[in-house]
Amino acid sequence: MTEIRTPRLLLRRWTEYDLAPMAEINADPEVMQWIGDGSVLDLEQTAEAIERWEDGWDEEGFGLFAVELLSSGELAGFAGLSVPYFLPEVLPAVEIGWRLGRQFWGQGYASEAAHAALEFALEDRGLDRVISIARTGNDASENVMRKLGMELDHETTDPATGNRLSVHSIDLTQYV
Repeated sequence: MTEIRTPRLLLRRWTEYDLAPMAEINADPEVMQWIGDGSVLDLEQTAEAIERWEDGWDEEGFGLFAVELLSSGELAGFAGLSVPYFLPEVLPAVEIGWRLGRQFWGQGYASEAAHAALEFALEDRGLDRVISIARTGNDASENVMRKLGMELDHETTDPATGNRLSVHSIDLTQYV
């Protein structure tokens, strides 16, 4: 089982115990405002998402990690890697992404988890380039991207929602 420990977090594969807390995160309109069309997800939709995330591990050899606080064992959300099929113009690509519950915002957890996932992508999986996609105006996510050393690659439109997106990237030659 793939696990990564950081000073405050455990990034690990998903378990049945993660469904309820992740469903709470996905049911929060403030968390979901920047995701897709901004719709919240219910318990069943969250279960389907976790199943897709786990399938990604089997198919790609990487995926979205459950992010757990080492201090309390609480599920904070996810961070990790996926293939951004929703945006065909960037394919083939691997995207780094994250989603944390609101109570975990503003404490550096997203940056810490994303940094660990980026190291995993570049060092353990041998990827030479990783992108990250955010809706225009999602300053918090774009701040995490900058902290990772990512640079704006281009702006585009989400074909499903019409929302403006910014695509950031980093390659191994830029990674320190």
